[in-house]
Amino acid sequence: MRLVLASASPRRKNILQTAGIPFVTRPADVDERLLDGESPEEHVQRLAEAKARAVWREGETVLGADTVVVVDSQILGKPADQSEAKQMLRALSGRSHRVLTGMCFFDGASAHASVEETIVYFRDLDDNELADYVATGEAADKAGAYGIQGAASKFIHRIEGCYFNVVGLPVSRVYSFIRSSLR
Repeated sequence: MRLVLASASPRRKNILQTAGIPFVTRPADVDERLLDGESPEEHVQRLAEAKARAVWREGETVLGADTVVVVDSQILGKPADQSEAKQMLRALSGRSHRVLTGMCFFDGASAHASVEETIVYFRDLDDNELADYVATGEAADKAGAYGIQGAASKFIHRIEGCYFNVVGLPVSRVYSFIRSSLR
């Protein structure tokens, strides 16, 4: 199987490389706006499939993925600026939230889509911690304005589910799909 990752995410690339899963990268360009009435689960699943279909070529299996942070049924995407990053982190402070990753494997004949959920628990953050973290620049390109694998790791006291899902790709599910496809 020739696996194509329809993503420019350095985190997704690193996850697959570290796991020893061979792939090539071909980023997809799709409109990621939320549709009216669309749930967070429907949103990430739709985008994952759209990304996979957008870059598919004959003889390939494409993996599309999309990850969002959800608090109080509201999707927190990537912050537009430092002010929005601080607002997002305040919304996460002292409580739990969900991280959803939609995945879709598309081979031209069929699409196998799923959604992985991980619950993340943040400790209470004060204004100085928020300002210091946002000043690192790490919040800029991440859903929910944080990366569990970086400096924000000190804010997280517990997770329920797959750590790699929070980073951006539930690698065990990817590997399980690949293994089942090769049988």
